[in-house]
Amino acid sequence: MATRRRYGKKAGSSVKSAMHKYKRGKLKAGKGRHPKAKSRKQAIAIGLSEARKKGAKVPRKKSSSRKSSSRKRTSKRSSSKKKRR
Repeated sequence: MATRRRYGKKAGSSVKSAMHKYKRGKLKAGKGRHPKAKSRKQAIAIGLSEARKKGAKVPRKKSSSRKSSSRKRTSKRSSSKKKRR
């Protein structure tokens, strides 16, 4: 049984070009004081986000369920405090 590809060919090529730019020191990561990408992981993430923007087949970013549940709790607490006053 053949497995499905998680990432498309376009995604792979965009990551490849991002890594090439990273190795040459030309990859930009943001617009701050030090805009160069610092790590290989960062270069891969930039390549994948560019591929997403172009519409390539890339899985969605995983969002942590723990973060969202803690946000819900804090928002409920703050709203209940407002009601008491």
